[in-house]
Formats: sequence, C-alpha cells, structure tokens
Amino acid sequence: MTLRLHALLTGAALFLLSFGTSALVFAGSAQADGMARPWQMTFQDAVSPVAERIHSFHDLLFWIITAITLFVLALLIYVIVKFNEKANPVPSKTTHNTFIEVVWTVVPIVILVVIAVPSFKLLFFMDKHENPDMTLKVTGHQWYWSYEYPDHGAFKFDSQMVQKEDLKPGQPRLLTVDNFVVLPVDTNIRVLQTSDDVIHNWAMPSMGLKLDTVPGRINENWVRITKPGDYYGQCSELCGVGHAFMPIHIKAVPKQEFTAWVQSAQKKFADTMPAPVAGEAQVKVAQVKD
Repeated sequence: MTLRLHALLTGAALFLLSFGTSALVFAGSAQADGMARPWQMTFQDAVSPVAERIHSFHDLLFWIITAITLFVLALLIYVIVKFNEKANPVPSKTTHNTFIEVVWTVVPIVILVVIAVPSFKLLFFMDKHENPDMTLKVTGHQWYWSYEYPDHGAFKFDSQMVQKEDLKPGQPRLLTVDNFVVLPVDTNIRVLQTSDDVIHNWAMPSMGLKLDTVPGRINENWVRITKPGDYYGQCSELCGVGHAFMPIHIKAVPKQEFTAWVQSAQKKFADTMPAPVAGEAQVKVAQVKD
C-alpha cells in the first residue's frame, strides 16, 4: 500500500509540476506572425473579434477542467488513504447516500450550464455578420484554392502551394503560395465557401476561421482583421492524398493599400472577369467602408 500511495503522490507532483511549467509557457508562447512555431504550446495571437472570443472561452474551459481534475485527484488520494484495508479493516456496507447522489447530479448540471451560456453566445457571434462591407468567395479543389472578389469586378485566381525547391529565403515551407489573398483590415468581410469536388476545410487559426467547403453548398463565415500582417492556415479536412499541400496565405493590409491592390489585380486577372453587358458602365474599384 505504501508503494502504491507513493506512486500516486509522485504522479500528482509531476502533474502539478507540468501544469506550472505549462502555465509559464502559456504566458509567452503565442506568436504574432500568423503561423505556428516549434514548441509553441498555445494559440497564435488573435487578430479578429471571433478569435479573441474563442481564446476567452478556451480560458474558461481550461480552468474548469483543471479544477475538476484536481478535485478528482484529491478525492482518489483521500479514498486510497482513508479506506484501504489496513486503515479500514471493517468496510462500510452503505449502498446509498441521498445527499451525495443529489450533489453529483446537480453539480455537473450547473457546470454544463456555465459552459453552455458562453458557448451558444460564441456560436451565434461566429455565424455571420449582418452588414458585411465586402465579400470573398473561396472554392476548394483537389488540391488548391480558388478565390473570387464579387464586389470588386468578380475577378478570381487560383492559389497553389510553392514547391520546396522554388522557395525564396524567408518563405515558410508548406505554407507559401503563388497567389495569396489580400484583405483590408478593420473591415467586416463575408466569406462564402464551397467546393467543386470533395469536402475541404478553410481554416485560419489566428482569425478563428474553420469551416467546411462542401460541394453543391455555400457556407458562410465572416472575419474582421484587426492587425496588418501575413497569416497562414491549411485545409483541415481529410480531402485526399494532397490534403497536406493546401496552404492558405492571407495578407492583411490597410484599406488604401487594398484599393491599390484591387486595381492591379483587376488588370492581372482581367481574363477571369465577366464580360460587361452592353450599355453597362465600366467596372469600378469598390471602396471598402471606413
């Protein structure tokens, strides 16, 4: 019994030590450049309201789970010490305890309610934005992405991963693409997502975006980027042998820079834009709302 108790206490000590070490790492491991780093222990820095709320909800769950784990651990230690054969040679034959049965029914219900309320609030907040300033359409293919800007002349382009041998210094492996998405900061952006073959998933961790692209269906998401920079994600659905080679690169820029990029993109991808209807005015660059 002594060896068993010693092993349990040693395990508890190691758990608490690892918990304390993780807490220290949690404080300084988040990255601000929109991509994961080796040995990173927690989320990338949040750059959207949705991601910020996801992080807050995670923190709530983390402390609830930690409290439950420590309580169960303490209860096990108490039972082992108090009710082992040596300390308690005549075991109790009690089969029911009304108070304990009520407690272990009511307390989990209260915990679930505490979790459910912010969970539903977050789900509704993530769903869609009622007054988007612009729209981005995303289409998944095996194994690359296509993007369309319906509010800016409906030009579109494909975005495929750059092979390792073609990478330039400083470009991340498996995340660099030939044509990245450019989006303005401080803008409510509606993201429409679909697929033309199998189910993919357009995921951008630092923005709290993760939604399936389903053939024959358009799913809606939204984002408001709060900080300029380069942000990376990948397909998060098992879509086939090229699943690991579908990176996403979003470059968030100020609104003026975005407007200039749209003008150049309309020229670069002019052959993808729909032909103007007779008598219709030339397509103008749509200005995002301030």
